[in-house]
Amino acid sequence: MTVNLNKGQGISLEKKDGGVLSAVRMGLGWQAAPRRGLFGSRTREIDLDASAVLFADKQPVDVVFFRHLVSDDGSVRHTGDNLVGGAGQGGDDESVLVDLQRVPVHIDQIVFTVNSFTGQTFQEVQNAFCRLVDETNGQELARYTLDGGGQYTAQIMAKVHRADGGWRMTALGTPANGRTFQDLMPSILPHL
Repeated sequence: MTVNLNKGQGISLEKKDGGVLSAVRMGLGWQAAPRRGLFGSRTREIDLDASAVLFADKQPVDVVFFRHLVSDDGSVRHTGDNLVGGAGQGGDDESVLVDLQRVPVHIDQIVFTVNSFTGQTFQEVQNAFCRLVDETNGQELARYTLDGGGQYTAQIMAKVHRADGGWRMTALGTPANGRTFQDLMPSILPHL
């Protein structure tokens, strides 16, 4: 059963049977919003990029994004860059896979971001979401709808963090500006 998250809401990543999730996928989907013009409506391709920044004691130690598809320790993997989006209604346009059992013990938080590499604002995006899926069985665990319509080019989507001997996910949904994850670091730090 999917939990629809609100900004700031968190869920435990423990299974109902008391087991622990071993692998999760953070999926990102979006569509370009139609724009009305003199000759009807049209859409423009939008290149959103998902990234995962790995932190140890509030310090960034690794990142997974379209130019570095696998974390140095191999526990986090990006499935590849989608330059135009289009799923937006349920399928993932970009995904980041996290093998929770392989994440080194010193990594205590993984922050997921989305940014418009081509610089369009979220006013030009519709049906954008991030979702957390149990990678072992494909079950969607949580979904966070990314609010569109803002004059910003990025969002700090969510974080997966260690808590009480397990993992939790917290929806963040913080608007930011930047074309790459590096541009977003000042906006990420308050959420650690």
